Formats: sequence, C-alpha cells, structure tokens
Amino acid sequence: MSFVMILQLLIVLAALYVGSRYGSLALGAISGIGLAILVLGFGMKPGNPPTDVIYIIIAAVTCAGIMQAAGGMDWLIQLAEKLLRKHPEHITFLAPLCTFFLTVLVGTGHVVYTLMPIICDISLKKNIRPERPCAVASIASQVGITCSPIAAAVASFVIISNDNGFDINNLQVIAVTIPACLCGLMAAALCSYKRGKDLDKDPVFQERKASPKMYKYMYGETASLLDKEVTKSAKISVYIFLGALLVITLYSFFQIIGCDIRPVVGTGKFDANGMEITKPIGMNIIIQIVMITAAALMIIIAKAKPRHAIIGNVWQSGMVAVIAIYGIAWLADTYFSNYLPMMQDGLQGIVSKYPWAIALAFFAVSVLVNSQGAVVVAMLPLAYSLGIPGPVLLGVLPSVYGYFFIPNYPSDIATVTFDRSGTTRIGKYLLNHSFMMPGLVSVTVSTIVATLITKLVY
Repeated sequence: MSFVMILQLLIVLAALYVGSRYGSLALGAISGIGLAILVLGFGMKPGNPPTDVIYIIIAAVTCAGIMQAAGGMDWLIQLAEKLLRKHPEHITFLAPLCTFFLTVLVGTGHVVYTLMPIICDISLKKNIRPERPCAVASIASQVGITCSPIAAAVASFVIISNDNGFDINNLQVIAVTIPACLCGLMAAALCSYKRGKDLDKDPVFQERKASPKMYKYMYGETASLLDKEVTKSAKISVYIFLGALLVITLYSFFQIIGCDIRPVVGTGKFDANGMEITKPIGMNIIIQIVMITAAALMIIIAKAKPRHAIIGNVWQSGMVAVIAIYGIAWLADTYFSNYLPMMQDGLQGIVSKYPWAIALAFFAVSVLVNSQGAVVVAMLPLAYSLGIPGPVLLGVLPSVYGYFFIPNYPSDIATVTFDRSGTTRIGKYLLNHSFMMPGLVSVTVSTIVATLITKLVY
C-alpha cells in the first residue's frame, strides 16, 4: 500500500469514527466530509450512491411508520406483552424472541423502545435480574434485521448478489438467516440465563433497594400497554402490513419454484434479430410498489394520519438510516472502487484460502458504521470482486452486526436507561458492558450455523 492510499483510508476511517461519535444524521453527513476530501481534494473518481437500497428503505419505513401512526405497532407490542406476562419465568428466552420477530416484521430494530420498559418491569417484579433478558433482547432487536425481507441489509444483499451472478431472492436469504440467527439468540439467552448475581444476592442492587427513594423509583410504577385500547383501525393496519409482506413472499416463492409471476418488461436492448430483450421486474421494484401501496391503503382504510407517522420513532429512525447509508456507502464505494485492482491482488491469497475470513471484515466495519445495511452496501461488492462465492457470503451475512461492541447504539443506550434496577450497565472500561457477551455469542453461533446451512443447500 502506498502512503497516499493509507492516508486516504485513514480519512475514510476518521470520517466514520467522528460520525459515530455524533450519531444520528451526523454519521451520513460527516461521511460527506470524507467524500469531499477524497473527490475534491485528491481528485478521486466518485463512486455510486446506493439508490436502489435507499428507495427500498424509504418505502418500507414509510409503510411501517404509517402502521405505527394507525396504532398497529401498539397492538403488536400488546400481543408480545401478553406472552411475556403469561410466562414471566421464561422471560430470558421469550423477550429476545419477541424483539426479534418484531424486527423481522417491521424491518427496523427501533420498535424495541416500546417493549423494553415492559421487559424490564416484568423481570424486576418477578425478582429476575433484568440484565439477563434485557441485554439479549436488545441484541435480538438488531439481529432480526438480516432476517427481515424488507430490511435494507437483506434487500442490499439480494440486489448486489444478483448483479454479481448469484441468483437469489429475499425469501431464500431469510430461509438461511432466520434459523441461523434463532440458534444464535437461543445460545445467547442460555448463556444469559444465570448471568450475574441473583437480585437477593447482589449487594449493589440491595443497597439501591434499601433507599426508599430508589425503591419507589424501581417498583413504584408498572410499565404496560395492556390497558391501552386497540382500535379496529389499528388491527386493520396490521392486517394490511402483513398482507404486503405475504405478497412480497409469494413473488419470491414462485420465483424459487420456477414459476416466476413478476411482470416482464423491455430492457431497451435488442438481440441480433432486432427483437427487444426482456426481463422480469426486479424484486427491489416490487417491494417498493407493494410497501407504498400498503401505506396508502392504511391511510385510506385504517384512517392513519401521515403527520403522526412523521413524528413516530419508526419513521424518524428509518430516515436517519437512509442518510447514514447514503453517506457511508458512497464514501466507501469511492475509496474501494478506486483501489479495487490493488485490493484484489493483496487479498486474493487470503480469501481464496480462507473465504470465511471476510466475516471478520464485515464485523469490524459494522463496529464503526452502526448500520448493517451500510456494511452490506459498502463491503459486499468488494467481497464479490475478490472472487468469494455468493453462498459463502450468504453464510457470513449475520456477521454484519457488530455495533454492539462499542455500546453507543440507541437501542443499547435506551435499554440501560429503561432498566431501573441498574443491572444492565456500561462498565467502567467501556467494553465490559452488558451487551458484549450475548452479542458475541449470538453473532458467532449465527454465522457458524448459517455457513453450515449454505454448505448443505448450495
């Protein structure tokens, strides 16, 4: 590597690091500073922003945000709460399953904010150390992203893989990631089952409990949505959303069985006989159309108010993700595309012998960028250019979640805040926090299982 190449890489890493310190919109915006230095300062050829992925995120988040505005999200949380309160003794296993499947349905992990106070409350009132279910539930809310057919990470993987000769659709991706990630989460929950001291043996907790003020803070209120009325419109919005997911799944299913029902359109290119070449509409277009249509039906039939969607945390967090992916992926593509031949020469020997090692690169980049979709968009083209087969990359897809490593992600910070017992914490040395163990166990086991599944299937 030349001095200039190293210097430019440091600029990319510095932009990502500074952006992650500020968080939110800054992650994408500060990536723009790095992009400006590379393009305007060094004269590098600009890469391509991931427009297809961004459009899918906008469509999916708009649909989920409208459902939240209609009250549908509250109904889903209520159903999860009923399950948890019915079996509180199993909350360490049930809580991550609830947050996982909520993310799978909605396509974003930010739905955890409403359910997490309930998880904390149930475990504390049942004298179960809240750190046990809370930490793994927070991890599960992010693990579900690579298992959702409408999430940016899955959509990006499909689009980029198809462009690189690996013919796969959303349903085939989640058929691997869902069982693999469930295995990883249950392994993490099992490791968390007796984690830390029981509350009656924890001197720090007992000291907090002895204070009348702290006792009232911890036990005085009950977090619950069970008393909130669920309207008919709220239920209709959920049915519409689930119907949209079913439509998307059916398109993928028929594609798998060789009965492709996607409309066929002209490409504007012609063969030797002068006939226009046609091809089916891409699944990325179908997802956008279905999601936007579902959002419109919720507004018309379920009486959802768009202005309420705009102020909801689902829509807002989704739009933040759009800006983050836009800036990060454009910056990364600019750097990698300019040095692709050199990287291919330097890494070819390693990845040809140990192709699974790309998982370590995915994980390391995720620690910096706090977005699984951005990791896929930024790193997957490079992985394909190195000659790594598509099935191998599908097997290591769970490794794109690494931003639990440094506990600065909103869901982790919120979980620490919601746990009134103080057992879910960020340690004195930053990395010795409550999310490290379940995160490492979950990602490691998920990646291994996904790799085994792809070896059997492909």
